[in-house]
Amino acid sequence: MLFLNGLRILVRPLIHDFPVSLLHRINNMREVSTSNFGRRQFLAGVAAGVGTVALSSPLRAAANDEVRIAVLGAGGRGGELARTVDSVAGAKLVAVADPDEKRAASMAKKYGAKAYTDLRAALDSDDVDAVVITTCNHWHCLAALWAIDAGKDVYVEKPLSHSQWEGRQVVEAAKKSGAIVQLGTQQRSDPIQMEARKFLHDDQGLGAIKYVQANRLGVRGPIGKRDKPLEIPSEVNYDLWLGPAQDQPIMRNNLHYDWHWDWNTGSGEMGNWGVHILDDIRNVAYQDKVSTPSKMIAAGGRMGWGDAGQTPNVHFALFETEMFPTVIALSNMSIKPGEKGSWKVPGGKPMTGPGSGYVVVCEGGYYLGQRGSGKAVDLDGKTIRSFKADVSTVPAHVSNFVEAVKSRKAESLAAPIENGHHSTGWCNLANVAMRCAGNYSDEQVRSASELPAWSAVLDDMHESLKRYGVDMSELKSGPMLTHDPKTERFVGENADAANPFLRREYRPGYEVKPVA
Repeated sequence: MLFLNGLRILVRPLIHDFPVSLLHRINNMREVSTSNFGRRQFLAGVAAGVGTVALSSPLRAAANDEVRIAVLGAGGRGGELARTVDSVAGAKLVAVADPDEKRAASMAKKYGAKAYTDLRAALDSDDVDAVVITTCNHWHCLAALWAIDAGKDVYVEKPLSHSQWEGRQVVEAAKKSGAIVQLGTQQRSDPIQMEARKFLHDDQGLGAIKYVQANRLGVRGPIGKRDKPLEIPSEVNYDLWLGPAQDQPIMRNNLHYDWHWDWNTGSGEMGNWGVHILDDIRNVAYQDKVSTPSKMIAAGGRMGWGDAGQTPNVHFALFETEMFPTVIALSNMSIKPGEKGSWKVPGGKPMTGPGSGYVVVCEGGYYLGQRGSGKAVDLDGKTIRSFKADVSTVPAHVSNFVEAVKSRKAESLAAPIENGHHSTGWCNLANVAMRCAGNYSDEQVRSASELPAWSAVLDDMHESLKRYGVDMSELKSGPMLTHDPKTERFVGENADAANPFLRREYRPGYEVKPVA
């Protein structure tokens, strides 16, 4: 498998008796204040006249009531989350919103829910307590902010943000409003994550961590390249579909899903699968002690396809932190017949590695983690402990959100929104490093780190691309960037080139505004 050979392991508060109907009426008095904080203060003040309420907590239904949920976005992921909401105890799917009228109507009919084309109509509904956001990436933050302002709780799919600045606005809005806001990184609801974390750190099962190698190798073919812009289907309200994004010609073949590979609307594979893997690493390896990396460098490009896609289908990045480095290798290019990848351990013994996962390289062995499983291996290649999920993580994650909505205990969330903002940040920063890239400089990229695994990944990148027969002139690399996790800004050399990518331009009427 492309690049697998180079992923070497080198030793290497509360309202209990407040009438529900009155809660919903108060909860929709949006004309009182347009600011999240002011509105929440007002609502808490009104509630205080008839009961006891913590000022930081939004109004809610009594604990025994169902949480009535609207799914915003009726694509594939929206369908999966709709099924999950419909199956989770204590939740009820009451609405579906999508700018594609046919998709919204079809999903809503399936669950006996109400269909909306404009998500704002769902947010204005007295019948909606919370939302699950499964829109295109570029809509995630604005939809979350509008929902919070409408008095709803929020489950938003990964990645949280399309740019790092807008993600911070959701975090601040959640803090000021008291809304329950969860990121859809469902692996956080898998008990094996904390079991592996305890094994590595509390038990010191493999000794000190040296570095982490992350891997996302999944085939995605070309998305086409048209001579004329794509004609938007008549059932799609294109203004709503675009929302915050710029109105640019679409030169790919399909409107839906392939927006992932356009910088205007998507975040590439790094923001698609990368968030899951890097969130696992932040949890298991870093114990959430590192918010975002302090330095990063990237190489790769849109290789071989000749399509309308803009995001890299080959993307390698090195992250430096105050604890230890992480290397991520990502490719969407095809597997060649007969090629099989392996992780190489000391002594040359091969070991099957996850196509979408990571290896925590320690002094005394390795932890190989992926969705639903993991194993600890010693330096001789012997498995000393296996970890296996015994839960279905998506229902568990949604159930965790529903219970937090009922209890008003944000601290009970498996993936609280600021944590999700940080994990998304690794991907956003890796994308910035790629967007700053120019002509490939092997010397510049290699000299960024003395970590043998980094050079090994670069070697395999070259070898695999040559075997695939791509034009190597398409390969790009960027400079080392320095990032301040406290200010969430780039600093020092090359900062002027990178900082503009931390915040996008928004179309009038769909702006993400600073949360004061």
